[in-house]
Amino acid sequence: MTDKTNSVQSSGVMETMRTVGYALLIALIIRALLFQPFSIPSGSMLSTLLIGDYLFVSKYAYGYSKHSLPFSPPLFSGRILGGEPERGDVAVFKLPTDGRTDYIKRVIGLPGDRIQMRDGQLFINDEGVPRERVEDFVEEDRFGNIRRVARYRETLSNGRSYLTLDQVRGSSGDNTGVFTVPAGHFFMMGDNRDNSQDSRVPGAVGYVPFENLVGRAEFIFYSTDGSARFWEFWQWPSVTRWGRIGQGVN
Repeated sequence: MTDKTNSVQSSGVMETMRTVGYALLIALIIRALLFQPFSIPSGSMLSTLLIGDYLFVSKYAYGYSKHSLPFSPPLFSGRILGGEPERGDVAVFKLPTDGRTDYIKRVIGLPGDRIQMRDGQLFINDEGVPRERVEDFVEEDRFGNIRRVARYRETLSNGRSYLTLDQVRGSSGDNTGVFTVPAGHFFMMGDNRDNSQDSRVPGAVGYVPFENLVGRAEFIFYSTDGSARFWEFWQWPSVTRWGRIGQGVN
């Protein structure tokens, strides 16, 4: 009787281990080939993305490179089933200077494009991108202090439209030289133009190789204002930004 009981218990343990193993394998495949979760740690993409937003990034949108896999193992070079991003996409990429750090910015320049900022206006191939003043972005900190930032709507030649912030008139980021995007690279910029380390800073980011793209930001699956610690589960309902959940990233 004891041997039979032990056999049944052993069989149950093995079945549980197999189930857990299958679940982990499926999760790994989904993360490597389909969707990767990503959290927003900084304000460089305000007001499109807020600190505390959690979103899914589609891996299949641009095909697969070594950066599609966890820890970017050097199994192959280039991209498999590669599809180039469209101007205006919000994309996650590995920082070219170290190949490890994840950044999220908007695709502004395609290979061969000439990109320049003049007095806060974006120029692509010497054509100014239409920029319309809209309502201010209003931000409130945890102490109740209110900050208003000038906000603009840019509309690209392909019809993509999005909001940008201009915190400081005449900043160094508002006036740049001309950047000519090399073949196989992209020019990335944050929507918070005066608070974004992006392709306008050659030594820090510069042009982003196609291989370094991880995927395209798709939609927000959770958002929190960050005022509660992760273990303070009783506060989760009050700190959750319910209206942002399910929003697409445009």
